[in-house]
Amino acid sequence: MSGQGRDGETPCSEVLDKLYTYIDGELEENNCEQIRQHLDGCDPCLEEYGLDEAVKKLVAKHCGCDPVPLDLRDKVLGRLAQARDEQAAREAAEPGTVA
Repeated sequence: MSGQGRDGETPCSEVLDKLYTYIDGELEENNCEQIRQHLDGCDPCLEEYGLDEAVKKLVAKHCGCDPVPLDLRDKVLGRLAQARDEQAAREAAEPGTVA
């Protein structure tokens, strides 16, 4: 990922942090518009969006009836945030990249 979307408006890390909330329809409209604009100009983030959306649909299809532990969502989101932070740190450490 380049670190920035088209015209450098919204950083990839910010988009990735909000991606599941966006997919779930839980973002305010102004944030949704920022995400849509970024996805229109950033193929790596668009690919991640497609993957995340497919995973959500697969889980809903196969696990929709199973009870979920109350803290599972927080644990998953925490691990995703940690992985994204690590990715952002790796990208920032690479010469010639924009963080």
